[in-house]
Amino acid sequence: MKLESIQAMNSNEEIHVSGQFTTDDETYLSFLSGGIIQKLFVKEGDKVHKGQLLATLDLTLVKATVSQAKLGLEKAKRDLERAKNLQKEGFATLEQMQNAQTAFDVAQEQLQSALFNLKYAEIRAVSNGFILKKMANQGQLVNSGTPVFQTNGAGSNSFKLKVGVSDRQWSQIKIGDEATVQADVFKNRTLNAKVSRKSESIDPYSGTFTVELELVGKLPEGLASGVFGKATIKLSETSENWKIPYEALLDGNADDGFVFISNDRKTVKKVPVKIENLNQNVVEISEGLEGYKYVIVSGGPYLNENSTISAK
Repeated sequence: MKLESIQAMNSNEEIHVSGQFTTDDETYLSFLSGGIIQKLFVKEGDKVHKGQLLATLDLTLVKATVSQAKLGLEKAKRDLERAKNLQKEGFATLEQMQNAQTAFDVAQEQLQSALFNLKYAEIRAVSNGFILKKMANQGQLVNSGTPVFQTNGAGSNSFKLKVGVSDRQWSQIKIGDEATVQADVFKNRTLNAKVSRKSESIDPYSGTFTVELELVGKLPEGLASGVFGKATIKLSETSENWKIPYEALLDGNADDGFVFISNDRKTVKKVPVKIENLNQNVVEISEGLEGYKYVIVSGGPYLNENSTISAK
């Protein structure tokens, strides 16, 4: 049976990640009310200017709602005038006249709401920019608030690389950590960046946490939202890991495993560990070996908590 001293490693780690470039002013545009899309006037990649018409709904249902609201208002107006005259002549109570007034007020609001929906049965660009993504098609039925276009501002100089990281990497990365970024559009150029934002919840679609890297300095030409990029994040905090021989690891499963350790070279203890990295014949452990001196390198499968050892 062979024992080895547990070797501590103190190092400033680097995390290698990848993702897509995006900007701060990206906006999702949608219709205020639901309906069938009648016409899309732009496609992905098109340049648009503020106020430009981008899409319209089929107005058949919306116009019918406006017509109904107008008819309802006309009836409510007649009912109110009749109730006032009857109340003056003593044939209607004050309450009946007040109810007619309320019905008239409600009809007015319904007409205003219908006219508002008619006005916004179209999508217009909120600023000069570009269509990044089209998320619906002509003839498609969409609900109120369903995104139809994703846009960003023209000439934006606030590009960020948005990357996905694991929960452990997320906990290691700090706001302000420095990074270097590369992309095919940069050719052989490397840009400096820093961590500007960390998401507070996991992305349900990718199963990762989102970290944003803000580019520092003058940006190269040809950069656009959606461009793929790679980055190396330099962790500002030093972490302590341990190196053990690969043969010492038992029941390894993904990031978890077990090892037998000893402090007196006579008795043993089986402890769970977290695996940080595997490098040929060496295993890097991030958790579980705090306060221990020796690890059992050979003979581990034949040991239990009551075993005594004869160290070599």
